[in-house]
Amino acid sequence: MTKLREIEQAISSLPPKDLAQFRTWFEDFDAALWDKQFEEDTKTGKLDALAKKSIADFKENRFKEL
Repeated sequence: MTKLREIEQAISSLPPKDLAQFRTWFEDFDAALWDKQFEEDTKTGKLDALAKKSIADFKENRFKEL
C-alpha cells in the first residue's frame, strides 16, 4: 500500500471533529506552501513579465472591474 493510500484511509476514518481540525491544519499548511512558492517566484523574477503586462493593460484601460 502506498503512503498516499494510507493517508487517504486515515483521513477517511477520522471522526467529524478531528476531520475539521485536520482540514484547518491542511488549509494553513497549503497556504504557507503557496506563499513560499509565490515569494520564490517573485524573488527570481518569474512574475515580472506578468506584472508588466498587467500594469500596461491597466494603464491602457484594458481591464474589468470585479
